[in-house]
Amino acid sequence: MNFEKKIRPERIIQFGEGGFLRGFVDWMIQKLNDNGSFDGSVVVVQPIAQGMCDMLEKQNCVYTHVIRGVEGVEKSIIDVISRCVKPYDDFDEYLKLAENPDMRFIVSNTTEAGIVFETEDKMTDVPPKTFPAKLTLLLKRRYDLGLKGFILLPCELIDRNGDNLKKCVLQYADLWNLGDGFKAWIENDNVFANTLVDRINTGYPRGEDLGLGYEDNMVNTSEYFHLWVIECNADIEKELPFKSAGLNVIVTKDKLNMYRTRKVRILNGAHTSLVPYALLSGFDTVKSCIDDEKMCAHVRACVFDEIIPTLDLPKDELVEYAEGVIERFANPYIKHYLSSIALNSVSKFKVRVLPSILEYIKRYNKMPNTLIFSFAKLIDFYKTDMTNDDKDVTSFMKSASVKEILANEKLWGEDLSFLESEVSKYVNK
Repeated sequence: MNFEKKIRPERIIQFGEGGFLRGFVDWMIQKLNDNGSFDGSVVVVQPIAQGMCDMLEKQNCVYTHVIRGVEGVEKSIIDVISRCVKPYDDFDEYLKLAENPDMRFIVSNTTEAGIVFETEDKMTDVPPKTFPAKLTLLLKRRYDLGLKGFILLPCELIDRNGDNLKKCVLQYADLWNLGDGFKAWIENDNVFANTLVDRINTGYPRGEDLGLGYEDNMVNTSEYFHLWVIECNADIEKELPFKSAGLNVIVTKDKLNMYRTRKVRILNGAHTSLVPYALLSGFDTVKSCIDDEKMCAHVRACVFDEIIPTLDLPKDELVEYAEGVIERFANPYIKHYLSSIALNSVSKFKVRVLPSILEYIKRYNKMPNTLIFSFAKLIDFYKTDMTNDDKDVTSFMKSASVKEILANEKLWGEDLSFLESEVSKYVNK
């Protein structure tokens, strides 16, 4: 790709180099830069040891983003990433990011398993294992320099992601005895926004010729639909004027939960209740499932019969949103590979599907049979070699019995042994 990259001040630190952030946040920053309402670039931090930063840097961190749907096809060059930093290779270079006074925002997408606190993390680790531990050390460096704090916009799909991220940082501050002054700075000089993201990003279009006319090994694809809801008291629009670029970004003080519950339970819940069953049945993309009568019936039963009845928004609104989700799944241009959605399926199931199961039982005093079936297929899936998850989770799920899996409070947040007889009906079936 021959492209003259623009040099802009580095203002954003981004934990994660995957297709979602590149096709969502970075795409939005490109829009802001292009319309002249923002002038900044993004430094990508690779949050795990193995990632795609080397591939990205081979292209000078420039790539093509392609949006496709019934609306048409839109191609754009994204050049907002200035460089990549890999803490596992050069931790000092990572910590130096805190020294730049122009740095203002931190965004992240480390999956639902990313925002966690682990007492095994040490301040002397280079780097520590978890994302919040790495972040705490970066923030401590910033504090020690007497610089202004950050606005943090985590994109992980967990409830109150900003609140939980701040909680983890403060736990590390206590664990490592970083002092009351640092904790007060975290509370008063930094904004930890709670956010919700909604866009189907499908990454590299394997096996497709997009007719670009040049080689791009980091090309990214997505649907047209996008929604970012940001809940905080800061005037983010003043610094990132999304509306001026025509972006569907809602900044609110108190309405995030309404949007989050609808999206996570319906769209993400549909994905996660489908993927293990579909992969075990030999399907490869979401669209191939929607095109199949049996698989489509499974998804619709999960969503319309068992998920929507657990939600408190107006039914007409929920049904309209759900029908829109099914249409998005059927987008002929979107090859959303089930294998990519399957990453960290256990933690995703806990957040996206389990609440619907428990609420359905609470409201109706009976089992949501299709979602219970999906739970059984999740267990069957982890008995195979197709999973992509934390090695400890994978090892446990592969060797444990149904009873042991359901009783594991660390996985589910509670003991689910009362579901054993129902889930067991569908395991290995």
